[in-house]
Amino acid sequence: MLKEKKNWRSYLYNIWKKYHGQLLSNMLTVGLVSLLVKGISFFKEIIIADTYGVSELLDTYLIAVLVPSFVQNVFIGSYNSVFIPNYVAEKNENKNIAAFQGSSFIITASLALLLMVITYIGIDFYLEVLFPGHETQYYQLIKVQLWVILPCMFFWAVSSLISGLLMVEDEYLHSSLQGLFVPVSTIIFLVFFHERFQEITLALGMLIGSALSLIYLLFVGFLKNVIHISKPSFESRNIKILLQQFPAKISSGLIHGLNPMVDQFYSAQLAAGAIASLNYGSKIPVVILGLISIPVGSTLLPYFSKKSLEGSKELFKNLKKVLAAGLGFGSLLAILLIVFSKLTISLFFERGTFTSSDTNQVYVIQIPFYISAIVMNKYLNAINKNNFLVLSSVVNLILNIILNYAFLKLMGIKGIALATSIVYLVNALIIYLYIKKTHTNKITS
Repeated sequence: MLKEKKNWRSYLYNIWKKYHGQLLSNMLTVGLVSLLVKGISFFKEIIIADTYGVSELLDTYLIAVLVPSFVQNVFIGSYNSVFIPNYVAEKNENKNIAAFQGSSFIITASLALLLMVITYIGIDFYLEVLFPGHETQYYQLIKVQLWVILPCMFFWAVSSLISGLLMVEDEYLHSSLQGLFVPVSTIIFLVFFHERFQEITLALGMLIGSALSLIYLLFVGFLKNVIHISKPSFESRNIKILLQQFPAKISSGLIHGLNPMVDQFYSAQLAAGAIASLNYGSKIPVVILGLISIPVGSTLLPYFSKKSLEGSKELFKNLKKVLAAGLGFGSLLAILLIVFSKLTISLFFERGTFTSSDTNQVYVIQIPFYISAIVMNKYLNAINKNNFLVLSSVVNLILNIILNYAFLKLMGIKGIALATSIVYLVNALIIYLYIKKTHTNKITS
C-alpha cells in the first residue's frame, strides 16, 4: 500500500515537473536575479544620493535619461513582445531562422538608429515644452549628458533582441544577468572616477554598463549557439505578421503609459502633499508588482508562444491553470499586505509619521487583477492579438479618467487608489471575456 502511494506521488510529481516545472523554475530564476539587480540598484541610489544630494546636476541627469528610457520601455519593449511569438512560429516551421534573425537584427538596429536621430533633432523642442523657464546652462548640462547616453538606445535594442533569443531557449539566467552591468558600472564610476568625469559620471556609467551588457549577451548568445545570422529575407509570413503587429503593440503601450499621469493630475487637485501621499501609499504595492511582473512577464511570453503550437485547446487550458495560480497567489499576497499594512507603512516610511495606510490598503486590492492582466496580455501577445490590447488600453484610460473624477470628490486621495484597482479589475474581465470568446469561436469553426 505504501509503495503504491509513493508510485502515485512520484507519477504526479513527474507530470507537474514535465508540464509546469520548467515554467516555475524559469520564474524563480528571473525573480531571484531581479531581486539581486534591484538590491544593487538600491545601493547605487544610496551612493548617488550621498554624492549629489538634491542637486541641479542630478535633476539634469534624470531629465537626460527620460527620453531614452521611454523609448526603451515603449518601442524596444514592444518589438520584443511581437518578435518572440513569431520567432517561435518560424522556428517550429523549420524555416530559415538565420534569415529571420538577420531580418530582425536589421529592423531592431534601424529602429534604434531612427529613434536616436529623432531624439537628437527634437531635444530642444522637448526641453522647451516640458521643462520651460530654466537658464541656458541648465539645458546645456542636460544635452551634454544626453549625448553620452544616446548610444545606449542602440545597445539596449540589440540586447533586448538577443535576450529574447535566449529566453526562447530557456536561458533565463543569462538573459537576466545582463541587468547587473549598468548599476555595477555606475557604482564603479561614482566611487573611482567621479572627480575625473564630473558632470558626465552617471551618464558614462550607464553607457559603459550598457555596452558591457551587449558584449556579454553576444558572447553568451554565440556560446549557447542561439545566434544564427544570415542574409535577411522579408518574405517570411512570420516576419510580415511581426511588422503588422508592431504598431498595435506600440499604441497599446503608449496609451497604457498615460494612466499614471492621469492619477498624478487628479491628485494634484487636492491639498498640498496629496501627490506625496499617493506616491507613498502606492510605494509598497508598486515595488511588489515590479518584482512579480518581471519574472511573470519575461517567462510567460515564450511559454505561451510555444504552447500555442500545440493548438488553441491546449493553450487555453494552460492559460486557465496559470491564471488560477496567479489569482490565488495574488489574493493571498494582497490579504497579507492588508493585514500588515500599518506595520509596513510605519516601518518603511518616516517611522510612523506618514499615515496613508488606508491608501496603501486600497492599492493592494489591485494585485491579483494586475497579475491576471499580465498573464492574459502575454497570452494575447503570443497569439498575435495585439489589436485588441489597443482597444482595452483605450477603455482603461477613459474608465480611469471617469472614476478618478467621481471618486476624488467622494473619497479624496483614496478614491484615486480605488479607481486604479477597479480599472485593473475591469481590464482583467474584459480581456478574459475576449479570450474566451476567441477560443470558443476557434473551437466551433
